[in-house]
Amino acid sequence: MTTAFIFPGQGSQAVGMGKSLAENFPVAKSVFDEVDAALSQKLSAVMWDGPSEELTLTANAQPALMAVSLAVVRVLEAEAGLDLRRDAAFVAGHSLGEYSALAAAGTFSIADAARLLRIRGDAMQKAVPAGQGAMAALLGAELDQARAIATDAAQGEVCEAANDNGGGQVVLSGARAAVERAIALAGERGVKRAMLLPVSAPFHCALMQPAADAMRDALAKVAMQAPVVPVMANVGAAPLSAPDAIRDSLVAQVTGTVRWRECVQAMAAAGVTDFVELGSGKVLAGLVKRIVAGSAPVSIGTAEDIATYKARGA
Repeated sequence: MTTAFIFPGQGSQAVGMGKSLAENFPVAKSVFDEVDAALSQKLSAVMWDGPSEELTLTANAQPALMAVSLAVVRVLEAEAGLDLRRDAAFVAGHSLGEYSALAAAGTFSIADAARLLRIRGDAMQKAVPAGQGAMAALLGAELDQARAIATDAAQGEVCEAANDNGGGQVVLSGARAAVERAIALAGERGVKRAMLLPVSAPFHCALMQPAADAMRDALAKVAMQAPVVPVMANVGAAPLSAPDAIRDSLVAQVTGTVRWRECVQAMAAAGVTDFVELGSGKVLAGLVKRIVAGSAPVSIGTAEDIATYKARGA
């Protein structure tokens, strides 16, 4: 097995996502219906018709992105004979995408994943009062350089590396004033570009501890099975299969760095040659191209993508 299936995170959402899947494949429509029922909300209507501002809300974007990813999985199982146990060496997801990966691999039910992501999104939004936190992307910076900038910019406040996305892209997160200082320092230290991100909270830093506590409580109440294929975990950049270890990792992920570059490198080192992104957008495929030289990742998120994938005989 030389294939890894990867699942996108927040920022990949777009109004209309998943609509062509639901219109063309009953098995996809059933996934969206299941998520709507689990949340007691017509989330699918927000996904397909907007408004964008409502879809972008963290509490909506997270379960919505998972729903699209799982709809793609179910369609590939029905239409292309996908069997993750047989066909995948690993699954992995970026931040919330890790929940999608785990649901795809059978650790969570789709309904439980939706409810967990709603709790996660709400808790992350509430952890820090609006305007007090910020995130910034450093483009053209490596992890050690970004961490040094964050440390020097903190000045007693929180400023940490939130995402090591690869290809010289590192995201910092923390108190707004500290992140703004980091942006200024980055310019002084030769970072190609540093910019604030349009996010509603400072994800993946110590300020998210209240959200981590909420997820510890929520995850303790949910049934978890061992995944049918190892999940390459964000915080450890190592494969996990034991439910207790997965639970601990998901709690740590809320405040920890998403080590995406290392996750992809570890999968490539273990023999993965084909990366297939399942869900909305093509963000992860773009990152993989920059991390693994010569790679040609595929993104599948629409009915047209499904047809192309089947035509390739994949």
